[in-house]
Amino acid sequence: MSVILLLLALSSTVIALDNGLALTPPMGWLSWERFRCNTDCEGDPENCISENLFRTMADLVVSEGYAAVGYEYINVDDCWLEKNRGPRGELVADRKRFPSGMRALADYVHAKGLKFGIYEDYGNYTCAGYPGILGSSRQDAEQFASWEVDYVKLDGCYSLPTDMDVGYPEFGRHLNRTGRPMVYSCSWPVYQIYAGISPNFTSIIEHCNLWRNFDDIQDSWASLESIIDYYGNNQDYIIPNAGPGHFNDADMLGNFGLSYEQSKTQMALWAILAQPLLMSVDLRTIRPEYKAILQNKKIIAVDQDPLGIQGRRIYKHKGIEIWSRPITPIYQTYYSYAVAFVNRRTDGTPSDVAVTLRELGLQSPTGYRVEDLYEDVDYGVLSPNTKIKVKVNPSGVVILRADVQPERFSKRPLNPFYYRYTKK
Repeated sequence: MSVILLLLALSSTVIALDNGLALTPPMGWLSWERFRCNTDCEGDPENCISENLFRTMADLVVSEGYAAVGYEYINVDDCWLEKNRGPRGELVADRKRFPSGMRALADYVHAKGLKFGIYEDYGNYTCAGYPGILGSSRQDAEQFASWEVDYVKLDGCYSLPTDMDVGYPEFGRHLNRTGRPMVYSCSWPVYQIYAGISPNFTSIIEHCNLWRNFDDIQDSWASLESIIDYYGNNQDYIIPNAGPGHFNDADMLGNFGLSYEQSKTQMALWAILAQPLLMSVDLRTIRPEYKAILQNKKIIAVDQDPLGIQGRRIYKHKGIEIWSRPITPIYQTYYSYAVAFVNRRTDGTPSDVAVTLRELGLQSPTGYRVEDLYEDVDYGVLSPNTKIKVKVNPSGVVILRADVQPERFSKRPLNPFYYRYTKK
């Protein structure tokens, strides 16, 4: 009952987009970070933005086990269009690179048991200079539905940030009126923030399933650190906006320019922050150790926790940070937690971090079963006064899961929410 009351309280404070989608952060594969706007299919046929690339990645998402752990969207980003609309004002996929058309590509993706996502822009043009939706938003929404699109990302280049408070909701309504369920990913707040406008997050939450609020990620540790800092420094402002059906979006998972430890850090923190897990990597050449990071079921389970609460940074001192996220199961008034210890130091040696569970905010007298999610080590049930010590590599992470335990020897029934999310 305490959990039901909690969820009702949360739902009463936020009016969210009611399309029944993205109740947990979306997972899938996205082209942009790794393949950008490569349209040279004559000189680089294996890596250009084309139907062959997306079919290949859809094949690999299934055959290499990504779909089995939850990755389900195959998302096309910018540069898929012809430079001009068709004779009836319709969007036209590049005839050379997508000769079969987008409906055929969507059908191919769906036949694999996956879902299909597409990119457009609220402005006159997309960021790469292809036709935007401005002036054609209803027609484009209906065209996406006719192609059986499942996910739409709407960028904000070549548009006025002052118009977005009207334009983004309008396009969302057009999507909903088609009757086809389509996740709606907005870039609305980030463009307004850049323009010095304070975004209306009440409206954004009501109309979008997820949204960007900071820089595009680049495949580098410096870029990743800037995003980590943004989410930590602004957490009191952005955390209240996140929840089932409406999530902040810190951008893609990439690993081409990251070390092994840095890739582990991104995956762990994206789970703590309840972020979409949209891989932008070359699945044909990914190394086994990086593949294992992306397919870590226990960390994915943290990301996909049904409460949808975004975690926060609870400690920062001399390059050591601790991030914590409340998750299920819940016992009485006590949450379980995922906790990430991050070493931002550059001195080249692992750092020891020692702290009691109570100091981390874990106070249930019944204790917590603690597990290291990368090392797959179960530390058993620990009391709040137990001090744990972890060794964290430079630019690396240790992520623990602490599941609150039911009260021992009690005749009172356990919270059914506890059983729901812990039964094997």
